[in-house]
Amino acid sequence: MTDENKKHGPDEAVENNFAAEADVTAEAETPAEPDPVDVLRAENADLRDKYLRLAAEMDNLRRRTERDVKDAKSYSVAGFARDMLAVSDNLRRALDAIPADAREGGDAGLNALAEGVEMTERSMLAALERHGVRKLDPIGEKFDPNFHQAMFEVPNPEIASNTVVQVVQAGFVIGERVLRPAMVGVSKGGPKAPAGEASAAQA
Repeated sequence: MTDENKKHGPDEAVENNFAAEADVTAEAETPAEPDPVDVLRAENADLRDKYLRLAAEMDNLRRRTERDVKDAKSYSVAGFARDMLAVSDNLRRALDAIPADAREGGDAGLNALAEGVEMTERSMLAALERHGVRKLDPIGEKFDPNFHQAMFEVPNPEIASNTVVQVVQAGFVIGERVLRPAMVGVSKGGPKAPAGEASAAQA
């Protein structure tokens, strides 16, 4: 080997070392190819999650739609029923305006008119009931501000306080909603109603 070859020999070895290190670094920097099975599992988990969320949303939408349809069927006549209650009230006022002695006097025409008005009132209330409108009959029940409107108090030490003792105007509900609260008189001055009776009256 000549001196010149000896001179250049170590430099070439160093260059070869640098090249080998560069190749190793390049291999380390190159990202490893992802495992196709892991990719498919991740996609599967993502699609499953999206499917479950979509199924839950559709189930909630179905329930909301069913509830809205049910409410629409139950309460769509609320406004009309409220107007009909005013007509029913007027029929009752007409009957109450007839003196009792006039009906007992045997006037056939007046009695026939009163019976016709009574039949009309009963027919109207029956038609309303077929559409879910029920009349409240709170006499003897504990006063409930959700269904009753107190108009006055009646002193009576023998009846438990806050008991409905008189109905001034009948109340009505449609389904589970109050269409019109009953206007009532409540007792005052009596013993307090036991807790059990109060909860039973509200139930």
